[in-house]
Amino acid sequence: MQADDRAIVEQITAGSGPVQRRALAKAITLLESTRPDHRARADEVLDALLPASGKSFRIGLSGVPGVGKSTFVESLGLFLIARGHRVAVLAVDPSSSLSGGSILGDKTRMERLAAEPCAYIRPSPSGGTLGGVAEKTREAMVACEAAGHDIVIVETVGVGQSEVAVAGMTDLFVLMQLPNAGDELQAIKRGVMELADLVVVNKADLDPAAAIRAQSQIASALRSYGSAGHADRDASGALAWTPPVLCASALDGTGLDDFWGEATRYRELANAGGGLDRRRHRQDQAWMWERIESGLRERFRDHPAVREALPAVSGEVRAGRTAASVAARRLLDLFH
Repeated sequence: MQADDRAIVEQITAGSGPVQRRALAKAITLLESTRPDHRARADEVLDALLPASGKSFRIGLSGVPGVGKSTFVESLGLFLIARGHRVAVLAVDPSSSLSGGSILGDKTRMERLAAEPCAYIRPSPSGGTLGGVAEKTREAMVACEAAGHDIVIVETVGVGQSEVAVAGMTDLFVLMQLPNAGDELQAIKRGVMELADLVVVNKADLDPAAAIRAQSQIASALRSYGSAGHADRDASGALAWTPPVLCASALDGTGLDDFWGEATRYRELANAGGGLDRRRHRQDQAWMWERIESGLRERFRDHPAVREALPAVSGEVRAGRTAASVAARRLLDLFH
């Protein structure tokens, strides 16, 4: 390991204050880099940080745009810091499918939390990753845990497969809903709701009656789904948990006590008998295979024979002269 990288690891694991924050930022920037020489260094840094990680409570938070995720995360972060916790927020911004750029405005939207010494906020571009979760979010999570942040919140863009992605890397998956989103039951996707460990109807202060109505409808839908999805996810066979549906207002801070009480109760129940450890082991295995598949795609595209044949084969598919499945097999046969 290079001396600079060794110093970064030492500053993250043993330091505090501005020096640690700068080292953490450098480490995550290195982890997010796509340069081959940086990737080799990042792997060494990640392995060095790994023994100091894994001690946090990982909370995933998703919901439709406009539901108030950033405001809720800021209010929750300040609430937790006041109770002695150190909070890291990994906020994933959508990347443009045309320019590839991202606004990365979450830190600006969390001004009060960003000013707290016990908080660390890292906005990252999704980079077009399926589900809106940045490719290196898991690695950034390890770095934040090694820096001593005992609460790590992953906030996603809340579109497409983001709910599945964030549920696959956190201990508690929170789904946020609006009180006035029309017919709530029509808006709820069963697959997404079955992933949720906790549901929050945010912005309840705008229309309390609508919030209570939404709370009742969502709770009824969850009861009809049963707890099979949660038992499967935790592989404990004994996790009797029906996801609570809470009303909250991130703007005035109401509902945060109830939220944290339920989150803590879930953590204690899921962790009984090593449930959370088993869940994380499964997540690590899924992470490994995800990176293998991503690496294989990159190597496939960079293979000389594939690169040479790809334009002609793609042209055949576009012209309708070759079936896509046949073309895929031909290209795969070139990849040795």
